Amino acid sequence: MRHPMASTHPAPHPAPRLPRAARTRFAWAAAALLATASMTGCGQDSAPPHAATATATAETETQTEFNENGVTVRLSVADWKSDAGTLVATFTPDEAGFHLYSTALPAEGVEGVGRPTEVRPVGSVATAGEMTVDKPVKSITVPGVRAAVPVYPDGPVTVTLPIRATAPGEAKVLIGYASCSSTEGCTIPVADRAVSLRTGEHGLSFGTS
Repeated sequence: MRHPMASTHPAPHPAPRLPRAARTRFAWAAAALLATASMTGCGQDSAPPHAATATATAETETQTEFNENGVTVRLSVADWKSDAGTLVATFTPDEAGFHLYSTALPAEGVEGVGRPTEVRPVGSVATAGEMTVDKPVKSITVPGVRAAVPVYPDGPVTVTLPIRATAPGEAKVLIGYASCSSTEGCTIPVADRAVSLRTGEHGLSFGTS
């Protein structure tokens, strides 16, 4: 399992991948290579790494990040004024050729394939507007799956979400995603990975997650 990535540390080792029998049901390389495969063993989560504490005020932007299962996730809060601001989450696959799934994908995937890209505040922070994504959704076909699967183009994806503080206290942002490649298969999905927040009279801060 990958550990948090900092700019002064070496690049992380390749993320753990599902066994080939599991990966190929996710992958959509040539049917001759993949059509006989089936998906197993998804949805495992690791013990979460820690994120540095930072504070958001009206004048500053703050951010934190973690790396897990082949993706670096960077979270920032911008334009925090009068208990409201913008949460920005950028998902960057560690390796070229990997994509993330649409935020509109059902939680269980399409016929068991995929996991939606998710950014969900809980606790003393709530959603205050529509979520936007900086990449278009495209539909792909996967061997063994009848319906089309909505994904983003390979590479980084940024999700933007207006948020507001409902009261002083503890909050969390729950993160979910899966990264896949048409030739290399899929890394293990991440579900409800919590990043801690705290709201108070001096603004909003990321805490230990």
